[in-house]
Amino acid sequence: MRTHVARLGAAGLAAMLMAPLACAQQAAASEDKAAELAQLKAELAAQRELVDKLMRELQAQRAKIERIEEGRDAATPMLADRPALPPRADDLLLSEQRGTGGQNGGAPAPQNTAPKTAQNNAPNNNQRPPNPAPAGPAPSQPAARAPAQAQQNTAQNNRNNQRPPEVAPLFEAPGVLTPRGKYILEPALQFGYSSSNRVALVGYTVIPALLIGLVDVREVKRNTFTGSLTARTGLSNRMEVEVKLPYVYRSDATVSREIFTGTAVERVFNTSGKDLGDVEVAGRYQLNDGGPDKPYYIAGLRYKSVTGKDPFEVVTDCQTRCIGENVTGTGLPLTLPTGSGFHSLQGSLTWLFPSDPAVFFGNLSYLHNFKRSNVERLVRNDIREPLGELEPGPIIGFNFGMGLALNDKASLSLGYDHSTVGRMKQNGKNVPGSVRTQLGTLLLGYSYRFNDKRSLSVAVGAGVTRDTPDVSLTVRMPFSF
Repeated sequence: MRTHVARLGAAGLAAMLMAPLACAQQAAASEDKAAELAQLKAELAAQRELVDKLMRELQAQRAKIERIEEGRDAATPMLADRPALPPRADDLLLSEQRGTGGQNGGAPAPQNTAPKTAQNNAPNNNQRPPNPAPAGPAPSQPAARAPAQAQQNTAQNNRNNQRPPEVAPLFEAPGVLTPRGKYILEPALQFGYSSSNRVALVGYTVIPALLIGLVDVREVKRNTFTGSLTARTGLSNRMEVEVKLPYVYRSDATVSREIFTGTAVERVFNTSGKDLGDVEVAGRYQLNDGGPDKPYYIAGLRYKSVTGKDPFEVVTDCQTRCIGENVTGTGLPLTLPTGSGFHSLQGSLTWLFPSDPAVFFGNLSYLHNFKRSNVERLVRNDIREPLGELEPGPIIGFNFGMGLALNDKASLSLGYDHSTVGRMKQNGKNVPGSVRTQLGTLLLGYSYRFNDKRSLSVAVGAGVTRDTPDVSLTVRMPFSF
């Protein structure tokens, strides 16, 4: 009996001694769980802040893209609305992580995202295909509003991606139209330089090595500066109008030496002129809905007035007449004209073909010059020499090129421009000595966009035919409003 009581007393004493130790272990385990729970809560709060930050950045990027597309410097009209695409999976994922965190104890909802579909390569590579909606619990009210906004933004991006892509401008007629309600103001400066040699033989040859008569050798160097201000606006999503106001400064230097006249002294004849050029009015219309691997066609019509200084109103260096017998003087104008003196109308067709990452473009045009009756040339001593009816030849032109985007701000373009100028007619007959002229120019241009409303474009041209200016340089800086 005493032994049993002793055993019970020892067991009770051991239990009493172990109880505090067990309590201490349980308290330590509770503290560890509390610390782990606090760490999990902190991580969850950080994830929520990250999700909120990502959502704010996403909304800011979408707003920036919309401002860029609405205020693009050389923008194009939006084409016909396309059906809205479903929201992207990543948009729904961010929305659900933000909206259902409180319902699921702060943990993001489980996702079962299906494989992505094949991408549709748009011209600017910004269009992404929709993914199936992820499986999981129904999102809360904020998440329900997010898919609707994502669907609207996706539809907006889809319409924007159907517009003709922008390229660095090389030619006179731009290939990208102005959206409805937008205004483009484009100041530009163009410089051209050309030099040519002319040898005129007046006489007859007795034998191939002997010339009886006059040899007139001339070297002509021309510099032309043209400053212009162009205003464009979109009347509709497919049509724009344009007005161009040029100001021209020209200077010519003619070096000549007459052989067999008893002198070997070279004479220099300098002349210049500056005044308003010929004002132009143009309109362009987009004919079709292009797209990825589909061409865009844009028709254009341009009218050129005669507001510049008429070449038949400047004084020519002749005493009484410049053609026929008893001609005296150089036959060169004392002041240079700044206009052509003829009304003209030009029709054109421009095409653009996006083939990622490049854009191919080209243009066909036909310019008709309207004839003038009873034309008179002004010579020295206020004498007018009658010329009759004059009709310049038509001009058939074509050009083509390729544009390549270097990044989201810079682009590079290469192209070739060619024009065929017909023979001039006087009183219904071809003018003696006039021939069909071929003008060919190789062009290199680049463009840089500073911001949503201002960009800079530079184009350099090199003449490849004898009658083409040796070099031309054009600088444009369009502003959008």
